[in-house]
Amino acid sequence: MLRLTEIKLPLDHSNEAIAEAAIALLSIAPHDLISCTVFRRAHDARRKSSITLTYSLNVEVKNEAAVRKRLSGNMHVRIAPEMDYHFMAHAPATLCKRPLVIGTGPCGLFAALLLAQMGFRPIIFERGKMVRERTKDTWRFWRQSVLDPESNVQYGEGGAGTFSDGKLYSQIKDPDHLGRKVLSEFVKAQAPGEILTEAHPHIGTLRLVKMVENIRRTIESLGGEYRFKSRVVDLDIETASDGTRQIRGVMLGSGEHIAADHVVLAVGHSARDTFQVLHDREVYIEAKPFSIGLRIEHPQSLIDAARFGSNAGNPLLGAADYKLVHHAANGRDVYSFCMCPGGTVVAAASEQGHVVTNGMSQYSRAERNANAAIVVGIRPSDYPGGPLAGIAFQRRWESAAFAAGGCTYAAPAQRVGDFLARVPSISMGSVIPSYQPGVTTTDLSFCLPNYAIIAIREALTVFGRQIPGFDSPDAVLTGVETRTSCPIRVKRDETFQSVNTKGLFPAGEGAGYAGGILSAGVDGIKVAEAVARSITMKMP
Repeated sequence: MLRLTEIKLPLDHSNEAIAEAAIALLSIAPHDLISCTVFRRAHDARRKSSITLTYSLNVEVKNEAAVRKRLSGNMHVRIAPEMDYHFMAHAPATLCKRPLVIGTGPCGLFAALLLAQMGFRPIIFERGKMVRERTKDTWRFWRQSVLDPESNVQYGEGGAGTFSDGKLYSQIKDPDHLGRKVLSEFVKAQAPGEILTEAHPHIGTLRLVKMVENIRRTIESLGGEYRFKSRVVDLDIETASDGTRQIRGVMLGSGEHIAADHVVLAVGHSARDTFQVLHDREVYIEAKPFSIGLRIEHPQSLIDAARFGSNAGNPLLGAADYKLVHHAANGRDVYSFCMCPGGTVVAAASEQGHVVTNGMSQYSRAERNANAAIVVGIRPSDYPGGPLAGIAFQRRWESAAFAAGGCTYAAPAQRVGDFLARVPSISMGSVIPSYQPGVTTTDLSFCLPNYAIIAIREALTVFGRQIPGFDSPDAVLTGVETRTSCPIRVKRDETFQSVNTKGLFPAGEGAGYAGGILSAGVDGIKVAEAVARSITMKMP
């Protein structure tokens, strides 16, 4: 099998053109092409007047060795790499204590799935509810301003990624092709097959709900056990005479103790009470950078026209997205984050008296507005006071947003024109905010640190030169975005275990080792493999 790359074709190419391009690149006769399938497809919109589709292809040809020899100097013709995932271990028949997985976001989900596929029958703890029950609680919050602190955008089966655009791409290095394993399992769970070929695949919330349920059924069919509404409130850590520490189990909110020597900690970036438990139990954690900012909304048609020109609306291109970065004069980096084409801004609070925003799209990306977070980098030096000080920093601005919104879970919002002019908004313009339970027009400069406001104001003007209309007066800013990533890292060693507590495997976004669905799923696989290695090496 050969992998052909950088095959460029016009938007309106025929189905036959793909195979014809492969034949032309290889300089072979048509009858020598045995098969040709798309491995990856992307679009190049740098020239809006002549947008092209770029393909990577897997092809089978007659006399492959001769073709390879003839084209050995062509960097776009290579042997297709082996990308199938192979299990690295199997559970021993004498396994006494089952491994535990805390959290059912993408990382916990894939850690549990891999452990189950290897025969380790994990027990999975989720403080929230099953995904459909959780969805009802979340919609209730959006429609009625009734927040369930244990069942919301952050907590419950599927994790925070369930209520997002469902993006399935990442910039992580993945030499073992574990991302392909994640995508393949999603397809088995009824994700659209195109996620295996699109360069920037996404799923959307409604499809994610069904997929999460299907993966749970797979895990259970392999001997895994789910425990919903089971919050882990303490860790049982044994300290030996030489000072080494070994986890021996967890304590649930019900008072039940579950014995275990291997615990995957995949709690997500908002498990603030769990981070306090880690700190109290002297598990090594450290402060790390994160970002905070505001959500911005524009008409999706504006973004489509800016990115695709006359090709806007072409079904092969879909709703346009963007990625923007600016280094402000005050030394702060400002960038777009979690861009949601054709989506909505959603209420993502997990604590009473706080307002948090996030973005979400359905698979169709057919809503009127595009939205993205415009965020500013925050350093540990901005919040001195220990490893948990970043959480206090986040809470401060979430509380400020709650107050600015009127203490009803409405979010504070401001027209971009007013934000740049440094005057409060008294009404919205042509862009209708999508955030539910609603917005309160105000002055957002009181909802973030002054250095962040200054940097965002500067960046919006710069972004307006890159995307015409980005800084249009009627674009809407909604506050605040604080949960871009976890403000702590639960440091681990080369065995994926806590640097000072053996048997505890910090994983995913909540441990500071992932950012997004795909990277979290990949980290879950790596940690599951590490757990399997640890167990099998210790067994007789």
